[in-house]
Amino acid sequence: MKPAVKEFQDDTELMDEVKRQAAAGIAKDDLFVLSHDDDRTDRVAGSVNANEPDDLSNHVGTRYDKKGDELRAIFEEFGFTSNESDDLEEKLDHGKILLLINS
Repeated sequence: MKPAVKEFQDDTELMDEVKRQAAAGIAKDDLFVLSHDDDRTDRVAGSVNANEPDDLSNHVGTRYDKKGDELRAIFEEFGFTSNESDDLEEKLDHGKILLLINS
């Protein structure tokens, strides 16, 4: 089952949502932060204890700061169709930061 996706323009709103999800019992291992901007991703992911994109199993949460094709491939690994992956990646192109939630 593919994860739920929440999009944010504001980093603080995303961090607040991560706290709400954790309070609701969602494990941080099931929360994934994706952004196009490396600095932004590092800042937000660090604030929510997210992990490196190449080592998903050993950290709390996950952050991705890849570009274009790599992000679309990641979305497809999560179970999104090619068209859905394109749409999600386009949101990142427009400055959004995404939170994927496996439940």
